[in-house]
Amino acid sequence: MYLFAVLSLMSGFIYPQNKNNHSFKIGKHDFLLDGKPFQIRCGELHFARIPKEYWRHRIKMMKAMGMNTICAYLFWNFHERTPGNFKWDGEADVAQFCKIAQEEGLWVILRPGPYVCAEWEMGGLPWWLLKNENIKLRTKDPLFINASRNYLMEVGRVLAPLQITNGGPIILVQVENEHGFYADDPEYMGIIKDAILEAGFNVPLFACNPTYHLEKGYRKDIFPVVNFGSNPEEAFRALRKILPEGPLMCGEFYSGWFDTWGNPHTFGEIDRYLKDMEYMLKTGASFSIYMAHGGTTFGFWAGADRPFKPDVSSYDYGAPVTEAGWTSEKFFATRNLISKYLTPGEELPEPPEQNPVITIPSFKLTEVAPLFENLPEPKISSEPKTMEFYDQSRGSILYRVVLPPGEEAVFKAEGVHDFAWVFLNNKKLGVLDRRKQNYEIRIPERDTESVLDIFVHAMGRINFGPEVHDRKGLIAPVEFKDKRNKLIDVKEWKIYNFTYDSVMLSSFNYAIAKEKLNTPGVWRGEFSIDSKGDSFLDMRRWGKGLVWINGHCLGRFWNIGPTQTMYIPAPWLKTGKNEILVLDILGPEEPVLQGLDEPILNMLMPGKDFTLSKRPDVSVDISNRIPVRAGAFQNDNNMESVSFNKPIKGRYFCIELLNAHGGTRTTGIAELDLLDNNGEPISHQTWTIAYVNSEELIEENGAAENAIDGQTFNCWITNMEEGKTDFPYYLVIDLGKETEISGLIYVPVTGKNNAGKIKDYKIYIGSDIIKM
Repeated sequence: MYLFAVLSLMSGFIYPQNKNNHSFKIGKHDFLLDGKPFQIRCGELHFARIPKEYWRHRIKMMKAMGMNTICAYLFWNFHERTPGNFKWDGEADVAQFCKIAQEEGLWVILRPGPYVCAEWEMGGLPWWLLKNENIKLRTKDPLFINASRNYLMEVGRVLAPLQITNGGPIILVQVENEHGFYADDPEYMGIIKDAILEAGFNVPLFACNPTYHLEKGYRKDIFPVVNFGSNPEEAFRALRKILPEGPLMCGEFYSGWFDTWGNPHTFGEIDRYLKDMEYMLKTGASFSIYMAHGGTTFGFWAGADRPFKPDVSSYDYGAPVTEAGWTSEKFFATRNLISKYLTPGEELPEPPEQNPVITIPSFKLTEVAPLFENLPEPKISSEPKTMEFYDQSRGSILYRVVLPPGEEAVFKAEGVHDFAWVFLNNKKLGVLDRRKQNYEIRIPERDTESVLDIFVHAMGRINFGPEVHDRKGLIAPVEFKDKRNKLIDVKEWKIYNFTYDSVMLSSFNYAIAKEKLNTPGVWRGEFSIDSKGDSFLDMRRWGKGLVWINGHCLGRFWNIGPTQTMYIPAPWLKTGKNEILVLDILGPEEPVLQGLDEPILNMLMPGKDFTLSKRPDVSVDISNRIPVRAGAFQNDNNMESVSFNKPIKGRYFCIELLNAHGGTRTTGIAELDLLDNNGEPISHQTWTIAYVNSEELIEENGAAENAIDGQTFNCWITNMEEGKTDFPYYLVIDLGKETEISGLIYVPVTGKNNAGKIKDYKIYIGSDIIKM
């Protein structure tokens, strides 16, 4: 018998009166509400991605779509922004969010973490954990466990009173999140479970994992559910291996997918989504649609996918309810499908009216504050360190050093997180780009002492995999060498921290812009409106940065797309004058803005990428090379492990795809992991795609980087256009350095249109496979 709890909920929202009206438990075959089978139809939406004034509207949308439950993530870093200082009011008032759900007749599944992923900065973990250089996140490390326990105790103080046992709406609480992908540590899961119990939670606890990782970290005292975006029958078959009895549930049923900068917008395949949902409705399986409504990752909170693919601020997700809270074809299709499977007497309300939308006529920003002319007080250091060392959580950091006269030299760092613009005596030398792992730049000959500025801008921290240990700024060692490879000694560094908080933004000296600005700066202007409504700020003339309206940070923009607009919620606007600030690191083509009545979510402009998004032109040389391994993958959806006869050392890993099962021309890889000498997955931190001869970038996001990002829903897909390419296909991964590889783990593409599974393949490993 699995966990169960006798739970209670009154019909209204004032508690704790009439506590014992309801009970909820996990039975042998079903979830049981008041002793009767209860199929959870849950929609995930994140209060932190929705303006507080719109919480009720979005929750009403869930009810109208057919949901009986909502799922809510907590982001630890959203609530504990500095150690011991918690925020639970305003936009962080999750208790109020849960109460509104109860008022609207919905139950709540709570997912408090401590880690949550969710394409959120560092997966919800707070940046200040990284101030300790030795901390091991998501492990039994006491540094992590003690901080997590303190956080969870605070969560319990705020939300344990809202459990169904106390008359509230919370019926389930999740322990951690997809930890089986990260490690295989049941003891760690037990520690987090005990901390949640200690915090006062007494409703059933559950854990979720992708299909291929259900058995990792599994414990009988935590109810398991499975996450997937397709093939529910197979996923539930895998779940039954560890759950011989009990209700089946999909903890994350993917309606679409998130977007990363420079890749096409994901809409999601509606036919497959509906087919898989109907399978669950028919069989009585419970599910949570991820996302039912994505919303917007406002501020600096957007994370980054691995190895390093920064997420856009729009979290539209191709969800049934759009980013701005509108209905969609997917919304009505979902509602119509669920209507066929309602319980006796259950009726769906009509969706609430769409919030008003306005356009904002074109206006010009005339004032600018160049950052290099508005430097904060510097910190002096003998060597450059990461942001965290200087107590900086986000933003940009300027490293300034005086170089002695001398011949041409090279600056090199172990890493740059994430982009660095390098200037010598105010003249731009170039850009260092983490996406391409290019961390060195030539410094020209100098007749006199010269000032070198390295302006590093951080995107969100990686939110998935071991790479969440993502410190920002320059990563040591950092060095200057002359032509003879001799180190150039520099005496001190001046460090300038740009946090872009309200105090800093208001302290800048803004002046009328007299000429085009080619260095980073913050632009200031005003616009007026007669009436308030949602709008979409058109950023197509701007470069890369962030926007604030009346003190609210809308998030990030980047001219490469796919997102070219920024969602402006009406509650953040004022009738009459509104102030706008735009940080643009590159400088605008023209400092002009306007508000549109529809978003632009899928417009790529790769030619505007400051280091060009095109991979370097290289060739693959495997002539006369004996493959490390030649074989065939099975024609099924299972993950496969491949071991080599002995570990092979090399910088480049090449897989040659010779054909596909079923004779299809299109194929691909959902995920590829390489194994070290101990059979453990190798970190993707330094990986890049060195070469691929076919990838789909038009019909859907089938970029080769999807094969190494840790996510199995999005995939590398070869080009779908008839006659464009054909076998053999090559994918070459640059590991960043020579690495010993003992084998691999391969996850096949499933559920993708016309994409067959790989049949025959060959593997090559070496340091001379790629020719420049």
